[in-house]
Amino acid sequence: MKKAEIIIDKYFLTGDVDKRIYGSFIEQLGRAVYGGIYQEGNSNSDEQGFRKDTLKLVKELGVPIVRYPGGNFVSGFHWEDSVGPKAQRPARTELAWKVIETNEFGLNEFADWSRKAGSDVMMAVNLGTRGPEEAKNLLEYCNFEGGTYYSDLRRAHGYEKPHQIKVWCLGNEMDGTWQMGHKTAGEYGRIASETARLMKWLDPDIETVACGSSGLAMPTFGEWEYQVLDECYHEVDYLSLHQYFGNRSDNTADFLAGSKGMDDFISGVISLCDAVKAKKHAKKSIHLSFDEWNVWYHSNEQDKKIRPWEKAPHQLEDVYNFEDALLVGSMLITLLRHADRVKIACMAQLVNVIAPIMTSDTGAWRQTIFYPYMHASAFGRGTVLQTQIKAPVYESQSYGAVSILDSVCIWDQQAEALTIFAVNKDLTEDAEVTCDLRQFEGYRVKEHLVLTHDDLKAENTEAAPDTVKPSCSQASRLDHGKLTMVFGRHSWNVVRLEKER
Repeated sequence: MKKAEIIIDKYFLTGDVDKRIYGSFIEQLGRAVYGGIYQEGNSNSDEQGFRKDTLKLVKELGVPIVRYPGGNFVSGFHWEDSVGPKAQRPARTELAWKVIETNEFGLNEFADWSRKAGSDVMMAVNLGTRGPEEAKNLLEYCNFEGGTYYSDLRRAHGYEKPHQIKVWCLGNEMDGTWQMGHKTAGEYGRIASETARLMKWLDPDIETVACGSSGLAMPTFGEWEYQVLDECYHEVDYLSLHQYFGNRSDNTADFLAGSKGMDDFISGVISLCDAVKAKKHAKKSIHLSFDEWNVWYHSNEQDKKIRPWEKAPHQLEDVYNFEDALLVGSMLITLLRHADRVKIACMAQLVNVIAPIMTSDTGAWRQTIFYPYMHASAFGRGTVLQTQIKAPVYESQSYGAVSILDSVCIWDQQAEALTIFAVNKDLTEDAEVTCDLRQFEGYRVKEHLVLTHDDLKAENTEAAPDTVKPSCSQASRLDHGKLTMVFGRHSWNVVRLEKER
């Protein structure tokens, strides 16, 4: 059995967890909307056509904010097409994913669905084929009380009260040549600056997110962030990051090391933000919105067979296995370890499309990646402690030396609770992990949750939805302030402690 140590001090704090770090994403793509969150006429749907079984699982995840409507889709989105009487909404060719968008489901339906889900809306504006004026009009439609053209148009559509959407993405992946209206960093920085200025003149309470790099491997990474922020630093509040990982070479050890790449990405972007801050002698710091992250590769070959110009095809429908859940757990830990700067994050996406929830016409079920996401959202509230790890390392092909143990500790002082999230990446050996908790006098182990499976490729399906699911372990004990935990080989662990009352 390997030996490792987690070192924490209750006076050494990283930062408070912003609940929006557990956000998600719904794009008008594949079956995320049609057949995912919305399906009129289905026996599982309510009077508005919203899938009740999906809503139940979304509430189980406790998703605080959902980004909408894209994604690549947003760069061709005419929001006016998606509001008003459904019979009058036009069907459009959707160039990003080469499908037909009927606009049967739109902005107001999403606002209604979000309220039922208990989530806030993170709205994206089209800065690919449109610009500041259209973004300002959309904001007026959503947030202005009344007495103007667009606010009265919303009221005429049956929404007397504003939606009060407070977080706005200024376009999507504008550094990517695949993006409609792709721009250089200078071009995008200018339009982002002007769009944010107009929108904040109309509603000073909103927060805006500028597009960062679409991945660490982008050839313009670094230069893009610096130039964009040089143009719009004072007008924006967040810079976005997007990153996906896949085990295409079937090298599990290297795949699980992907969280190291994610950590490098975050650290690099923070440095770039702070370089622009220093240049401008600015007082505020730019925070990060990691508003697309997940595993994505299983559906790549299947998607090549999709015929163009279909309606809501089965697209990007990754069926996740157990090893995917391990990396998702490590990615969540990585986000939390940067809680001082990462304030918003969105698992992409929420239902059917590279998602923790899958549906058919007859039901909805939890994919393997559902569980680390649910555990983090439920128990990862409070203050992140600076968490130091002493553990053996292994040499990964893509990321160099990587610890076998990923972990982060979160202290909820108000509830007098301490939570340790941990992934043992070792594929052959258990790890005995110790932690000195003498500063947390009176605490006791409440539970130790484990997600593991002998088969790294095990999947959850509609026919077998519980193949991979959490269980309770008795492998954690606290004795005279010393916590000893056993993390099984290739496992996700949640150790919860609370003060005795």
